[in-house]
Amino acid sequence: MSDSDPYLWLEDVTGDDALTWVREHNQPTIDRLTTGTRFSDLQSAALEVFDTDDRIAYVRRRGDHLYNYWRDAANPRGLWRRTTLEQYRTDSPEWDVLIDLDAVAADEDENWVWKSALVLRPAHERALILLSRGGADASIVREFDMVSRTWIDAADGGFALPENKSDIDWIDQDTVYVGTDFGTHSDGESALTNSGYPRVVKRWTRGTPLDSAVTVFDGSVEDVAVQGMYDDTPGFERHFVVRSTDFFNHEFYLLGDGDAATLIDVPTDAHTSVHRQWLLVFTRSPWELSAGHTHPTGTLLAFDHDAYLTGNRDATVLFTPDDHTSLQNFSFTSDHLVLVILRDVQTEVRLLSVSDWSVSELVGLPELATISVLDTDPDHSAELFLSASSFTTPPSLLHGTSTGGVAPIKQSPTLFDTSNVSASQYFSTSDDGTRIPYFVVKRDDVDSGPTLLYGYGGFENSMTPSYGAVSGRSWVERGGIYVIANIRGGGEYGPTWHTQAQLAGRHLVYEDFASVAKDLIARGLTTSEQLAAQGGSNGGLLMGVMLTSYPELFGALVCQVPLLDMKRYHLLLAGASWVAEYGDPDDPEQWEFISKYSPYQLLRRDADYPKLLMTTSTRDDRVHPGHARKFVARMEELGHSVSYYENIEGGHGGAADNKQAAFKSALAYEFLWESIGPR
Repeated sequence: MSDSDPYLWLEDVTGDDALTWVREHNQPTIDRLTTGTRFSDLQSAALEVFDTDDRIAYVRRRGDHLYNYWRDAANPRGLWRRTTLEQYRTDSPEWDVLIDLDAVAADEDENWVWKSALVLRPAHERALILLSRGGADASIVREFDMVSRTWIDAADGGFALPENKSDIDWIDQDTVYVGTDFGTHSDGESALTNSGYPRVVKRWTRGTPLDSAVTVFDGSVEDVAVQGMYDDTPGFERHFVVRSTDFFNHEFYLLGDGDAATLIDVPTDAHTSVHRQWLLVFTRSPWELSAGHTHPTGTLLAFDHDAYLTGNRDATVLFTPDDHTSLQNFSFTSDHLVLVILRDVQTEVRLLSVSDWSVSELVGLPELATISVLDTDPDHSAELFLSASSFTTPPSLLHGTSTGGVAPIKQSPTLFDTSNVSASQYFSTSDDGTRIPYFVVKRDDVDSGPTLLYGYGGFENSMTPSYGAVSGRSWVERGGIYVIANIRGGGEYGPTWHTQAQLAGRHLVYEDFASVAKDLIARGLTTSEQLAAQGGSNGGLLMGVMLTSYPELFGALVCQVPLLDMKRYHLLLAGASWVAEYGDPDDPEQWEFISKYSPYQLLRRDADYPKLLMTTSTRDDRVHPGHARKFVARMEELGHSVSYYENIEGGHGGAADNKQAAFKSALAYEFLWESIGPR
């Protein structure tokens, strides 16, 4: 298309003309897809999954209590509550409700959506509560007294911030680190970065106005964000600032006397953390630590923190990857470092003793399950909370210690019939010869038929096997084949699986996904007419590329909260923060490779496109809804029909509560069954 964009007016998120266009496009989709009994069944089945009281109430320990945020049919906005471990082990725990958000929203006539709670340690008597309107990333901050169960208003000395993409962290009961929109900075530029996040960290004292807070660190408007943090580990109290120069590069500073910032000299693309006396560095590119000694990408190293700052580079290698194995994440208990490892996308857990880094296995883990560490209490105990699930086994919550092993204490109900459902792993071959793993989940009596292929392929996000109750009920149980593709751009084989698909290597993501689609057809599991694909956000971009560059492979696509106009993505909302992933379209050399896949610019009148359902959210302040709107408008201009639905609420997740989530899910599955269902 030409350089002029006739649909820029659709980027006016809440403009009258734009919202009129949205409503006019929503209604035909609603009329067509939501009136039948199948839609009602799909919606009811999804809502039952989201609302069931039998699902696990996942918790996090804070002192003597286990905290949980709970939404169900009776509490659609949710309850922030807590209980004891003794009570939690029972079938019907007694919960102490701290905040009833439905009651708060009703009292204040606001569409509040819960974001998070920051509890002040060690007394656990105060919390900073983050709430958003309609599910947006931007939040307000309020202080809550957990003893009196009351809000502490700003007039009474409480910490409070208006709606913004703010960052805040406790230092002590009377002091916080805060980053927010302070207005025009002393250098004449904004106190926010071009990505819309804080670039300035200040120390704010209770009872003083925000504009009197003391600046402790300045970043640049070109940064993604700057964040101040306080490590309250007993005996190792420290102050830090993290400056994110782009999405994947960070400068890590230790704050000393007088707020003097000392740069911790590690590779900026590494994942760096400090715990007690250790500095841990997880490499995302080769690191030549000493002459002739280079640690490969994906290596985890431990140093003595204080010695490192004086120039000592003696390292203990805690993990080294190989062609099949990568480190996904790590966490501490009081006695162990817990490593979660993927071997060909299958989970392993390894324990390293903090006394000598000796290796042992965690006792009590189920076989062939995806394991996630949910919570530890590293300052006080060896306690562990873990989740275990698979494609066909509902999640179980494991509890125990890294010293004595774990055992299930909670089990999710079986929400779809898996008695004749199995999961298999296959590999396709991408254009450059790389083997791409993918999982197929289907009923054993189904040899071929309607197939839904899901992918993401970005930001080092790994797609691991997990129990999908909604996809199981809405797709697999009804005879559909469900497929998860582990394409590059993710982190399934470590950081290199991602970094090779950044910038000019972005085409690998799309070639990988297309190779899985071709392999499914070649194996006889489906045909192009009965193959659909689904993805959201970065995965929505993936769907846009499949539509414009590989339309012959698919019968239908579901594209959710997508990036699509890659010529302008960096100018819209948080888009500037993703330049390190995709490239800078204002740079002619980088636009050269971006333009080869940017879906909005590649739409053609003479193409034969698969059926398309496009969904987004007005309240998404991360990926601009203008991407979806403009793409649909352009398709219609070129003579192509599209099903479109935009939720007026919902944020980047597309739904503000369980009912909206169930509606959105049913809309997608009804579209898929209508488009590629049995002929």
